Amino acid sequence: MEHGLNGKDDIQIKLMEEECILVDESDKKIGSASKKVCHKLENINKGMLHRAFSVFLFNSRNELLLQQRSLAKITYPDHWTNTCCSHPLNIPLELEEDDAIGVKRAAQRKLKHELGIESAEVPLDSFKYLMRIKYKSENVPADNTWGEHEIDYILIVQKDVTLNPNNNEVKETKYVDSQGLKKLLESESSGTLITPWFKLIANEFLDGWWNNLSSLNEVTQQTKIYKF
Repeated sequence: MEHGLNGKDDIQIKLMEEECILVDESDKKIGSASKKVCHKLENINKGMLHRAFSVFLFNSRNELLLQQRSLAKITYPDHWTNTCCSHPLNIPLELEEDDAIGVKRAAQRKLKHELGIESAEVPLDSFKYLMRIKYKSENVPADNTWGEHEIDYILIVQKDVTLNPNNNEVKETKYVDSQGLKKLLESESSGTLITPWFKLIANEFLDGWWNNLSSLNEVTQQTKIYKF
């Protein structure tokens, strides 16, 4: 077994074979590589960058759905994060770029895979594409093997949905209001694990989106790539 995968979950190892989309700094496709290759720290440190998405799903009470990543995850196990975070794949349906339709299809696919949310409950036209964020981070706890270097599409959905989480992907779920999220972020100082991209987004942008769920066009910046 390759270094970095020794002792890891067989299902998660298999998922590392999925083919992600490599992009340049302006999010133009320049190739593809396996999830494993994309997340290797040695490749990230050489500049390898891939496309990703982060879904923020709110219910009709304006509460945000969070998930705690399972202990089986190879990157960021046991971390709290936003509703769903993953990657569009290097396949025709998820490569289409008009209105980020390929990314939305990937988000729909992963909401079903991770949380058991049926596609009919989150149709493609329910996803609002807001902006893109470029960031880089190393796995926590640091292992000198894995990390993230992504251009992350932000997708907002407001729907009441039925959850049936996949235990191999998700340890726990909960809905929070803004005060509940603040308490979660503050609990990091006492040992709660939070993914770096979620913490970044929560600190920089989330309040503005949360306060404008009924008028998201006012906070939409689809041509902008924020770089951190």
